[in-house]
Amino acid sequence: MAKAALKPPPKDDLYETDFFLWTQAQADLLRARRFDELDLDHLIDEVASVGASDKREIRNRLTVLLTHLLKWKYQPGFRSSSWRGTIMEQRAGLAELLDASPSLRRYPGEVFAMCYLSGRRKASEQTGIDFTLFPEQLPFTLENALSDGFLPKEPDLIDQS
Repeated sequence: MAKAALKPPPKDDLYETDFFLWTQAQADLLRARRFDELDLDHLIDEVASVGASDKREIRNRLTVLLTHLLKWKYQPGFRSSSWRGTIMEQRAGLAELLDASPSLRRYPGEVFAMCYLSGRRKASEQTGIDFTLFPEQLPFTLENALSDGFLPKEPDLIDQS
């Protein structure tokens, strides 16, 4: 009876009950080239989701970056090394993702306006500045936002960048 309790559940059950163990079992089957034993339906879904997670991470990092650039621009009295660090961290993370997956290089441009809208909302929530006071039109380009040396100027100053 004890041996039956140690027997791993069937592969479909394992996917539902212990995802990590399922991934390890699938990796073992791949290494052993036992392709006919793979849980193909779930494996296909998981491989597809890896690419989707990269896109999600790009959107999230771009939103955080834009939020902090807006805060930098519209709250100059509150600028800090922490904000600068967050800006640098998001740029570096985006660069790493795009270097690892060059086919996604155009994706930030595709979602830039959507991420800016989200960034406006988050900047409003975090600063207490009314959402409508942040410009509807993007105050900087994607190229500026991703550029290591770029930090936006205060609203009343001409942006020389």
